[in-house]
Amino acid sequence: VQLQASGGGLVQAGGSLRLSCAASRRTFSGAAMGWFRQAPGKEREFVAAIRWRGGSLYNSESTKARFTISTDNAKNTVYLQMNSLKPEDTAVHYCAVSDRHGIILSDLGNSERYDYWGQGTLVTVSS
Repeated sequence: VQLQASGGGLVQAGGSLRLSCAASRRTFSGAAMGWFRQAPGKEREFVAAIRWRGGSLYNSESTKARFTISTDNAKNTVYLQMNSLKPEDTAVHYCAVSDRHGIILSDLGNSERYDYWGQGTLVTVSS
C-alpha cells in the first residue's frame, strides 16, 4: 500500500488545515488509518486513528475537541481536519495504515501496530 499525504502548510494560530492521505488500495474492512506527528527534536507521537468500518481514537480529549478524523471509503482516503491550531501543533504529520487482523481500537495509538507509512506533510503554525 502506498500512501500520499497532503494538505500541510503555514497557518496562523487559531487557523485550520485539512490533511488528506490517499491509499493506493483498500485494505480489509477492519483495517485502520492513523495520523502521527513529529515535531523538531521530539519523538513521533500519535494524533488520531480511524477504522474503515467505523470507530475512531484520539490521543487526548483536547485533541478530539479541535481535530476530526474521517474517511472517504470510496476514495480510500483519510482526512484530519485540524481547527484552532496552536504553535505547538507544528510538526511533520504522517499517515499510516494498520493492515492487521485482531487489532483493537486502543492499540491504534501505538506506531508499531502500523504497516505502511506515508511521506509526511509539514504543518507550521505561527504565533
